[in-house]
Formats: sequence, structure tokens, C-alpha cells
Amino acid sequence: MASYLVTGCAGFIGSRVAQLLLDQGHRVTGIDDLSDGYDPTIKRWRLEQFNDVETFSFHRVDVRELNALAPLFEEGFDAVVNLAARAGVRQSVENPWIYAETNYVGTLNLLELCKEHGVEKFVLASTSSVYGDDTPPPFSEDAATNMPISPYAASKKAAETLVYTYSHLFGIDASVLRFFTVYGPAGRPDMSIFRFVRCVSEGLPISLFGDGGERDYTHVDDVARGVVASLKPLDYEIINLGGDRPVKITFVISLVEKALGKTAAVNRLPRHDTDVDSTWADITKAGILLDWRPRTTIEQGIDGTVEWYLENRHWAKDIIA
Repeated sequence: MASYLVTGCAGFIGSRVAQLLLDQGHRVTGIDDLSDGYDPTIKRWRLEQFNDVETFSFHRVDVRELNALAPLFEEGFDAVVNLAARAGVRQSVENPWIYAETNYVGTLNLLELCKEHGVEKFVLASTSSVYGDDTPPPFSEDAATNMPISPYAASKKAAETLVYTYSHLFGIDASVLRFFTVYGPAGRPDMSIFRFVRCVSEGLPISLFGDGGERDYTHVDDVARGVVASLKPLDYEIINLGGDRPVKITFVISLVEKALGKTAAVNRLPRHDTDVDSTWADITKAGILLDWRPRTTIEQGIDGTVEWYLENRHWAKDIIA
């Protein structure tokens, strides 16, 4: 049995990673600040799934607070999986400070504690947003990432470079994972698929910026498998985790309509300056290093997401992004 610290454990991806590690027989210490970046109701629901799990412990801690984090490391961890983040591209324009503090300073705090306590493995959740809007698809890990177009992307790029520095200076084995538009049951309510499902179900209009573009959607279960696979020794690697099948957002809306048996009302708005036209992950490296490929198609994933929403509609319909 290994012992892992999973930050952001009440988050969409963090909760799935924690569950997968627990299913494999490991011990998980989870931390989350239950912030209001989006409605914390769904975060509490995710945490409730661990209520009777003896090998899981939860601490309400903010990764920005070094003094609050430090005592947890006395337990001793085999690895730290940093999934705590302030997420959201458009929102980061409104309050860039909290993105820098959470995504960069929070990562710095964790790396310092790994150094001090001899934690040998560190996993960082990064994002496809670091590729900006001038990278030809499919995006490979060696593509230039020096022109991010949102404070969110910039904060994640900064965290990536910090992880490299600590790996180089202190020998911390590090996996930096760039996620591509993660979706699935109990997803983030501020992201497109949750919003589409809720709006179509409840007869509310969908806001579509420009033509919506094209995205490489990746199911949360596939991402969680990739995160756990990346806990193996890798020295320092940046690895894409993507669906490898970009689809138009209008196609996703049509899948939601089909699954719900309803027609969407679409409110078209101008494209936002932080939006990119398309994303597409080159996942060759993930296949070689992690023996990983996505297993869930977008059609299967949308059906599962709609099924979860309908099962939990009595409270999920009231969630505000």
C-alpha cells in the first residue's frame, strides 16, 4: 500500500484520481479548499463518495497556505499529485491574481515541502491551453508554449517550468500532464458539456461564442487512468492526455440533444479573445511512456454524462457555474 497526497481532491479530476488510487488499495490524503471558483455543492457531493472509506482522509486546506500544508507532510507520502488549481480561461482575465497564487505559488509550496520531506515523485496537472493559438495541430509536447493567451494558461506554464527547476535541482521525479478539455459525470459546471446538458435539459439557452470551434474532448475516467499511470518513475516528462479525436462543439450539442430528446436553444455571441480555434493532442508519447490511450468515445461519454445528470437532477439543476 502506497500513500499519496492528492490536492484538489474535491475537484472533478482530483476526486476520480483519488477514487482510482483507493480502488487499487492505496491510502489517500486529500486536500481541497472548497473554493467558490464554481458552485461548491458539487464538490461536497464528490467528497461524500468517500464518507465510509477508511483509507481516505480529508483536510480542508488551501495550497496557497504553506503553514497549513506543512503538518500534513509529517505523515510521509510516496508521491504528491497536484490537481489543485484555479481553472477557467475566461474567468482568469477577471482575477489573474488568484490564478497566479493558486497555480504557481501553490505549486511552489508543494515542491518545497517535497524537497524538505524527501517526497520523490510529483505529478502536476497542466493544460492544453499552454499551446496558445499559434500551434499547428495535433499538438506535440515539444511545440512552442511561450505565447499563452490567457492568465490561466500563463500560470500553468509558469508552474510547469517551476516543476522542471525542482526536478533538475533536487532530483524530484516529475510528470507534467497536459489535459485536453476533460468532461464526464459530475463535471465542472463552468465547462461546456455540463452547461450544455443542464441548459438543454432545463429548456435554457446555450451561449455559443463564435462558431464554438473544435475541441479534443477527453473523458475524466481516461484522464484519471493517465494520472495514475504517470506515477511511475519518469525523471521529468511532459505528457499530453487527450482524446485524439477533435470534434466541433456544434456536434457535441447535437449529441446532448439526442441523449436528452430535446432541442437546444442557442444564443450566439462573439468569439472571446481567450478562445482558441481548435485543440488536438498528439498522444504518441503517452502511448510509449504510459501505455495509455483513451477508451471512451465522445458518444459514450455524452450518454454517461447525461445519465448522471438525470439521476442527480433534483440538485444538479440548481448548480450555478
